[in-house]
Amino acid sequence: MNVFDRIYALHKQLAGARHPIAKTTLEARLECSPATIKRIIRDMRLYLDAPIEYDREYNGYYYAEAPNDRFELPGLWFNASELVSLLALDQLLETVQPGLLSADLAPLRRRVERILDSRAMGAGELSSRTRVLRATARAPGPAFAEVASALAMRRRLAMRYHGRGRNETTERRVSPQRLVYYRDNWYLDAWCHQADGLRSFSVDRIRAAETEDESAEEMATDALDAALGAGYGIFSGPAAATACLRFSAHAARWVADEQWHPDQQARWLDDGRYELSVPYAASAELARDIMAYGPDVEVIAPAALRRHVAERLAAASAVYAETDAESKL
Repeated sequence: MNVFDRIYALHKQLAGARHPIAKTTLEARLECSPATIKRIIRDMRLYLDAPIEYDREYNGYYYAEAPNDRFELPGLWFNASELVSLLALDQLLETVQPGLLSADLAPLRRRVERILDSRAMGAGELSSRTRVLRATARAPGPAFAEVASALAMRRRLAMRYHGRGRNETTERRVSPQRLVYYRDNWYLDAWCHQADGLRSFSVDRIRAAETEDESAEEMATDALDAALGAGYGIFSGPAAATACLRFSAHAARWVADEQWHPDQQARWLDDGRYELSVPYAASAELARDIMAYGPDVEVIAPAALRRHVAERLAAASAVYAETDAESKL
């Protein structure tokens, strides 16, 4: 049993005890010497802020817990790799949205860093050697904090929203359901009371927002997934069709390791090509991802999606044909 196993075992003993536990009892249950018990208690006090107190009458130890404030070990602490992963997650949170969870994570982060230091695995190097690159990321906008607050308090939100598709600003009253971080940008899934239906809003396009006193309408997670997560992409909706895509042997080296959709189906062809079937509702986002592979992918079905991609590629080709013609003048 290593030191972390013993810390966990000691915590389990003290957390479940109604009275102080004698030192000799702890030594027997943890199968270790008096010196080891003393060292574990010292480390828990020092690195985990564990409120372990000594009781002279019982010649034993107990948790000095305040009312409604039960001591718990930090999460994800069982081995060094999990601790490093937690710090990496903290670094990622700071990169994608500075300050989003800094205050909440700070006490836990300090404890984790002290545990790492105690194992001669100082955490200082991790932050300076962790790099998170973002592509096509947009600033979350001025209303992010208000949106998150309304979501957490389960209150309705009045907001002024500018939609890119129609290039117009509308006044909305919504019941926030969840925040979604997708492709380096934030989205709000919410029940829109004007549209009387579920909608996804790009948080950076919320120009202003105000939390209302009225409670938000509640929706079950499976209902949200069925309505917004069944098809392909962020603005998916219920899947209406399945795209059959055939990738070249070259592109297959990458695509075979990717998940385009949780319900995708795939198979290798005899000539090394890779066939991927993906459920989708709206074709716009899927078509953009398909076109990113250029000549390395072909839409096999459905016919409507194949025509749409072919038309977009033809339009792009025409732009370059016009440029070539102008350059010859």
